[in-house]
Amino acid sequence: MKNITEQLILSLAPNPAAASNGKKISNSGSFVKLYRSADETFFMGECLGSGKNPYITSADYIDENHPVYRCSCPSRQFPCKHSLGLMYEMMSDKTFEICEIPEDILSKRAKLAAKSSKADAPAEDSTPQAAEKAEKKKAAAKKTSNSAKKKKLEKQLEGLELCEKAVKELISAGLGTMGGTSLSSYQELSKQFGDYYLIGIQRLFNRLIIEITEYQKDNLEIHYDNAIDVLEKLNSLIKKSRKYITEKIESDDPAADDTLLYEELGGNWKLTELEAIGKCEKDARLTQLSFNVVFDEARKEFIDTGVWLDLGNGKIFQTKNFRPLKSLKHVKADDSVSGAVNVPSMAVYPGDGNVRVRWDAAEFSELTEEDFSKIRSFAANSVKDEIKSIRNFLQNAMSSPVIYKLVAFSEIGKIGEKTVLKTKGGDTVTLSDFAEFEPTTDKIEALPGKKLLKDGVMLCGFHYDLAERRIAAQPLCIIPDGENSVVRLLY
Repeated sequence: MKNITEQLILSLAPNPAAASNGKKISNSGSFVKLYRSADETFFMGECLGSGKNPYITSADYIDENHPVYRCSCPSRQFPCKHSLGLMYEMMSDKTFEICEIPEDILSKRAKLAAKSSKADAPAEDSTPQAAEKAEKKKAAAKKTSNSAKKKKLEKQLEGLELCEKAVKELISAGLGTMGGTSLSSYQELSKQFGDYYLIGIQRLFNRLIIEITEYQKDNLEIHYDNAIDVLEKLNSLIKKSRKYITEKIESDDPAADDTLLYEELGGNWKLTELEAIGKCEKDARLTQLSFNVVFDEARKEFIDTGVWLDLGNGKIFQTKNFRPLKSLKHVKADDSVSGAVNVPSMAVYPGDGNVRVRWDAAEFSELTEEDFSKIRSFAANSVKDEIKSIRNFLQNAMSSPVIYKLVAFSEIGKIGEKTVLKTKGGDTVTLSDFAEFEPTTDKIEALPGKKLLKDGVMLCGFHYDLAERRIAAQPLCIIPDGENSVVRLLY
């Protein structure tokens, strides 16, 4: 029987309710007949529903990386609860009667295969004249595309001039005037940055508007500090973007390249584009150590973030799922994942630190004792030598405000009012929460058993604590010494 895990089912479900309903269908005995092909590429079930006749639901695994789920029910969810119920039946090792693959399924497979072959097949007319004609057509299309991209770059330069002028005016007037600043002109300016294809600039400007709005409400100094931080990042992004765009125009090469600025200037990477520039890793084995959902007011989006450890090389990556408010019902939310994920091909986004990764297909499995040994081996025994690189990363306007690292600790406890982690190497790290994340530091004291606070490994989210004016770390999970388990504080 195929290896089906509950984690796989949950990852495929359009929402948690669908997975729960699928499990109930399986547990209730609604499947009256179960079939499978001898080669186990096809599974089918007859499931009792609200209609007179049973629903026919099937799972076609002829392409392991892209299985096809079908059902005769009227649901618009995909996969529907009956398809998920069928997977629960498979997971439970129910008896499936051997059957021939239905003709309609074979026909659909043949159509998909023909479509794939047609896409991969060379042109029928392979004469030198036809090849020359095709090459000219390709060159003309590339020229048109490059011309459009160049015009976009020139438009972005105009927008950067507009933004620089606004930043200079605000700095010249002094941030002390924030309480009396009229926001309508800034809000209108932010909209214009979208017209100039300056998405990164627009988001930062929106953050500035948010801080000014909050300052006008409560006069708290933290908003003043945050506004200064945003202005510094805006200033840095303007300079870097201008240099990058100017060089692209002068080199007459507007194509995407390996830089964070591509996304900041409104670009959206496709997996094929990342693979084309070599940003791809094969046969990766990962485990998720933390999961978080935040609402980004400046972006008007929910962001689902998973923090993953590569069990092969110790690198820590992130997955990001962006769910805009205006299309929330159309974008499936991510969920936390336990165990290991085996990824045949993983796209890696440009950047430094815990860069973003993405994949189309993966297989789930349980973490082994060897996996836990690897997790512990990747932890740093001291952060003293890494503080400088952490500080430099956090000060970079293009970087994430948090960088994740595994740290081996001897104990966690209190020094005065502060919660402190003592590393195996003897140095200390102050534990405190990052403002945009759900609080976890207080959960340390609520952990069952004090042995979790001694001789373990912690995933830390290092960030700059504005209130304390120092680098601190948010505790995200603990891997206890001598135990094959992960205790998540943020999941």
